[in-house]
Amino acid sequence: MIYLDYAATTPVDQRVLDAMLPYFRENFGNPSSVHRLGQKAETAVESAREKVAAILHCRADEIIFTSCGSESDNLALRGAAMAKRIASSRKWILTSKAEHHAVSKTAVQLEKEYGFLLEWLDLDEHGAVTIESLSKAVCNDTALASVMYANNEIGTINPIPDLAEIAKANNILFHTDAVQAAAYMDVNVEKLGVDLMSLGGHKFYGPKGVGALYVRKGTNLLPHMTGGGQEFGLRAGTQNVPYIVGFAEALHLAAEERESRTGHVKPLRDHIIGQVLETIPDSRLTGHPENRLPNHASFVFKDVDGNLLLQMLDSAGFACSSGSACKTGNPEPSEVITSLGYSRDWALGSLRITLGVDSSPEQVDEFLKVLPALVEKARGLNRK
Repeated sequence: MIYLDYAATTPVDQRVLDAMLPYFRENFGNPSSVHRLGQKAETAVESAREKVAAILHCRADEIIFTSCGSESDNLALRGAAMAKRIASSRKWILTSKAEHHAVSKTAVQLEKEYGFLLEWLDLDEHGAVTIESLSKAVCNDTALASVMYANNEIGTINPIPDLAEIAKANNILFHTDAVQAAAYMDVNVEKLGVDLMSLGGHKFYGPKGVGALYVRKGTNLLPHMTGGGQEFGLRAGTQNVPYIVGFAEALHLAAEERESRTGHVKPLRDHIIGQVLETIPDSRLTGHPENRLPNHASFVFKDVDGNLLLQMLDSAGFACSSGSACKTGNPEPSEVITSLGYSRDWALGSLRITLGVDSSPEQVDEFLKVLPALVEKARGLNRK
């Protein structure tokens, strides 16, 4: 099987696994326990927190460990919106329909069930939130804006520092979902200027089931899980020590090896984009042609059932995606693709190819050999 779905998840790096293993059996204590085994576990968690903080260029007590990127998004939006309304009665939330569902569905729930007001930010033709769209949407009653760093479905990178600057000038909290971006982009929060930032370990060769939320000092959040005082009272529950250790090591390696990893995947990505657009009729690249994640190629094919194409690729030995892994099997077109203005006959035929450290030119060439014929076959079956 040739794996071309690294945006969905990545295999755990052997170095990350090696760092995690001692905390399953040898140093298995509860970090909240007073005895030596507990203290060893607590030391591991706090060392991991410091390691993450060093990469983000922030304080260690600004890092909250969670179970995943989606939980980090939920805590950021729900926690910040609730706290802001309590403090100042502000109730407008700004986000876009190109966000991951962990953000967009949380925003919709806050509107429907909790009385917040929601405005969708305009997108440009490449699916980016523009400076103009945020400037136009802000008002004195805005509590929070949330714009992802890089889009998981179409790869487009948003101008986060510029957007965060507008939010700051209007005294609005700014959150970015950097879950997809962290594998290849600089996550220095001082350069980005964000108040809140979500990360998920399994997108950069760490384990599934662990994430983090950066919370700038002085940013108030209402906890969405209550109980013990873990994670500075913002996220109750016994910390998952081995996974937290693995998360920190994986993020450290992603930062340390960013240049070489980018240099490896970007030429492969560019080759895929060039060949697909040249060899497959009625194909279009989705997302920005240049300002996109270095490992990410995404397309729409007219009159193709994207899910059928995925099944055919799977049978041929290739693992790809039609967008977010969370949407696999959904017969409806993705909101991200439709937000770009594509009609249904185009939007249903989306394909995402994402590369990683184990991707090779030979694998890419094999993929490019079979794809045109499979698209044509899927198109023929769709027209019957």
